[in-house]
Amino acid sequence: MSKRIVIIDYKMGNTLSISNALEKLGYEAIISSDHDDINNADALILPGVGAFKEAMENIKANNLLDILNDNVINKSKPIFGICLGMQIMANSGQEMGDTQGFGWIDAKVEKIATPNVRVPHVGWNSIEVIKKEPLFTNIDSDIHFYFDHSFHFICDEKYISSITSYKKPITASIQKENIFATQFHPEKSQIMGLKLMRNFLNYIEEI
Repeated sequence: MSKRIVIIDYKMGNTLSISNALEKLGYEAIISSDHDDINNADALILPGVGAFKEAMENIKANNLLDILNDNVINKSKPIFGICLGMQIMANSGQEMGDTQGFGWIDAKVEKIATPNVRVPHVGWNSIEVIKKEPLFTNIDSDIHFYFDHSFHFICDEKYISSITSYKKPITASIQKENIFATQFHPEKSQIMGLKLMRNFLNYIEEI
């Protein structure tokens, strides 16, 4: 039996495109903010498009802060964050004013401030894989993924599973125990994006 996957609905994610990508991989995910759905899930996906401050406001307005902390931290439930969904895993973000995030990763999110680069960082960019398992199993460095962001994730290198270069290195993905996330959009990254999502699905099937 396939694992139960819930895509967290906090009104800021491209939930349908993620659901469609999972469907292509043979999984039927639930898009929900219902606490019972989250508690009964085997794994969670935290999407996100927009601003850090608004995201956290929506998380709190939908009473998701405590339930996600309980499932991810106390119950060690696997979670996969995408773009803004990765950023709000940090301690804080500066978009629209300094805002406290989940604090699952000791990190901060700041605006890309490299001289002579266009912000937002939009388009296809190659990555350098730092940690192969489990997200990048059978995925090599120099593979291109689709990015769309103005702020970037700053953390200790021990959490970084891949980087991209935008004149300077930028964190492209992170992992810490049961927590996984990408700054890029695997659901928009065609075959390799689906392959990465398949790797996450394989991981949750094995635990």
